[in-house]
Amino acid sequence: MKKVLVALVLVLTLGLTACGEKSGGGESESIKIGVTPVPHAEIIEIIKDDLKKEGVDVEIVEFNDYFVPNISLADGSIDANFFQHEPFFNENKESKNLDLVSIGVVHIEPIALYSDKYKSIDDLEEGAQILIPNDPTNGARALVLLEKAGLIKLKDSGDINATENDIVENPKNFEFTALEAAAIPKAYKDAGAAVINSNFAIKAGLNPVKDGLVIEDSDSPYANLVAVRAGEENEAKFKKLMDALHSDKVKKFLEDKYEGAIVPAF
Repeated sequence: MKKVLVALVLVLTLGLTACGEKSGGGESESIKIGVTPVPHAEIIEIIKDDLKKEGVDVEIVEFNDYFVPNISLADGSIDANFFQHEPFFNENKESKNLDLVSIGVVHIEPIALYSDKYKSIDDLEEGAQILIPNDPTNGARALVLLEKAGLIKLKDSGDINATENDIVENPKNFEFTALEAAAIPKAYKDAGAAVINSNFAIKAGLNPVKDGLVIEDSDSPYANLVAVRAGEENEAKFKKLMDALHSDKVKKFLEDKYEGAIVPAF
């Protein structure tokens, strides 16, 4: 009987000690973050260990489109996402009535015009087909880029809400075809030229600085942000996430790996 009591006391003691250690060290937190593969997944990957040391376990969930990650965040499938620029985020959450907020920007991905057929914009032929993204914000962004290059003129110059209907001058009668942004890198070689978002361009082996016929200015308003559900933006784990994303380690990684194709925004 005494042996049984001693064993029971030992079990209880060990259990209480273990609970005390967990409580004293603080429970680890977790973030399931939705990202597109390049560069977002790569950026999160290099800070995972740093966040682990801060008591935050990070799980990366990859998406290959621009429309699902905000829905997944709103319905609780993920805790945060990192894939979109601010104009897209604002339009998407408003049009879909999503209660999401930005907790900060990380980098800019300059959009660019690419061609497998022409070496410069001057070589673009009459009636050439130009592919642009089919979502409203990136479609407008593409048109503004083409306007700055002198290829077209918009009704309101620089309008970030422009559509093809706002083109008032098209001297070479370019044919514009809107496709899902992720599909353009696979299709651009069959067109005259294409405006491609840098995350998809880089994944396809294209560098906007080296391969783009025209590249967006460095004063672009399209900084990529991290989004969370409204009401959760002040949680400690998200502050730790943003501190890690705004570190010198991330800045150096962006500058060294992408050589101007991805620009830090902090």
